[in-house]
Amino acid sequence: MTDTTRGGTPLADAARNHLWGHFTRHSVYEPADAGGLGAKVPIIVRGQGHRIWDDAGREYFDGLAGLFTVQVGHGRTELAQAAAEQAAKLAYFPLWSYAHPSAIELAERLAGYAPGDLNRVFFTTGGGEAVESAWKLAKQYFKLTGQPTKTKVISRSIAYHGTPHGALSITGIPSAKAVFEPLVPGALKVPNTDFYRAPEHLRDDEYAFGQWAAERIAEAIEFEGADTVAAVFLEPVQNSGGCFPPPPGYFQRVREICDAYDVLLVSDETICAFGRIGSMFACTDFDYVPDIITCAKGMSSGYSPIGAMIASDRLFEPFRSGTTTFSHGYTFGGHPVSAAVALANLDLMEAEGLNDRVATLAPAFKASLETLLDLPIVGDVRGAGYFYGIELVKDKATRETFNEAESERLLRGFLSKALFDAGLYCRADDRGDPVIQLAPPLTIGEPEFAEITATLRSVLTEATTLL
Repeated sequence: MTDTTRGGTPLADAARNHLWGHFTRHSVYEPADAGGLGAKVPIIVRGQGHRIWDDAGREYFDGLAGLFTVQVGHGRTELAQAAAEQAAKLAYFPLWSYAHPSAIELAERLAGYAPGDLNRVFFTTGGGEAVESAWKLAKQYFKLTGQPTKTKVISRSIAYHGTPHGALSITGIPSAKAVFEPLVPGALKVPNTDFYRAPEHLRDDEYAFGQWAAERIAEAIEFEGADTVAAVFLEPVQNSGGCFPPPPGYFQRVREICDAYDVLLVSDETICAFGRIGSMFACTDFDYVPDIITCAKGMSSGYSPIGAMIASDRLFEPFRSGTTTFSHGYTFGGHPVSAAVALANLDLMEAEGLNDRVATLAPAFKASLETLLDLPIVGDVRGAGYFYGIELVKDKATRETFNEAESERLLRGFLSKALFDAGLYCRADDRGDPVIQLAPPLTIGEPEFAEITATLRSVLTEATTLL
C-alpha cells in the first residue's frame, strides 16, 4: 500500500490537515510548534481475524471489534464477495415506496430472530438513526391512537444512545450534550444498573438493587404523568460507564411497569445484538420482549453500514389502512449492498455457531479478566457475553474513584497510548467512572482471552506504579 495520497501528500499529513475525526481531540495531532502534541494520526490499513495492522506494519489485537462491531472478524472474503455481487446486480435503490430483494429477505430474517410479534423492520444506516426512528414512531403511534400527549421518553444515567438531536437527548452523558443544547425536550433520566456503585444498603442483594432501579422508572412515569410518557429506552447491557449488566429480575419488572402505564419498552441493542451477549438479540438472553428493538453494528459485522428499528405488529397496525404514513426515512436505509452483506454475515454467524460459542465461552472470558482483580487499581470486572468493562479505582477498600485531573492523566495521558503500544486496541473511557472496555470479535477463544489478560496485566501494573 502506498504511504501517500493520490495527490502525493503523506497520509499522516493529509489526515492531520483534512480529516475531521469522530470524537477526536485534534490538538494531539497538531505540530508542537503550533501548540499541539505532535503525535501522528494512527492509520489502520489491514485486518485479518482478530488482528489489525497499521501503516508501519505494527500488529495489534482488536479487542473492541472495531467499535463493538466486527463479530465475524476481519478479512472475511465471503462478505466482500457478497458486496461485489450485489453491487454488480443492483448497487442502489431506495425503500421509499419501493423494495428490493436483499432488504426484503433481511427484513424477514430479522423478524424471524426477534421475539414476540416484532415483525416490522424499518432500516437505517446506524444505531443512532434507529433510536431516532423509534422515538418518532412512539410519538406518532400515540397520536394515532388517541393519546397525543404521550411524547416523553425515559433513559438511564450515563447511557449512550447516539448523536442525532433526538438520540442525543435520550443519551445520559451530560458532557456529550452540553455544547449542543438546547436539545429535544422531554427526555428524562433514571439511575442505571451499576451494581458496583449501588446504594450501600443494596450492595449485597443484586435482585433487590434491580427492583430498586426498576422502580425509579415507575416513579419517573408517575411524577411526569403516565399520559405524557411514550417510551423507555434501555440497553440490555449498558455500554457507557463500563458494561452494566441487568440485575436478575430487572427487565421483568420494567416490562410490568411499561405495561401498567402503557409505555413502550425500547431495547437499544446497537451493541448487544447479533451474538455480542449470546443470542441474535440480547433481550432473548435476559428473557424479556420489548415493543421495539434498535440495532446496527454487528448486523453486517461493519463490512457495510446498516441499522434497523424492529417494531411490533401492534405499533404497525395504525399504518395498515387509509392514508396514514410514517413520514420518515433515510437515503441509504436498507441499502442493497449493505443488506446483502448483512445476510452473508448472518449466514457466517450461523454456519460457524458464533452465538453458541459466545454463550459457551463467556464464563471463561470473564474468569480470565477477573484474575486482574488482584491489582490495586482494578475495582470491578463486569459485563456479559463478549462484552466487559474493567473499572479502575484509586482505593479498592473505599471504591474511591479518580478526580477529573487524575482520570485525564491516567486514561488519556497514559493508558490509551500504553495499551495501543502494547499491541491491544480497546477503549479506556471515563464517560462515567474510569473503565477499560473490551468487545472482541466473536471468533476468539481461551488462548486469546489469556493474551488479552496478560497485556492488560502488564499495562495496568505499570499504571499502578505511576499513580
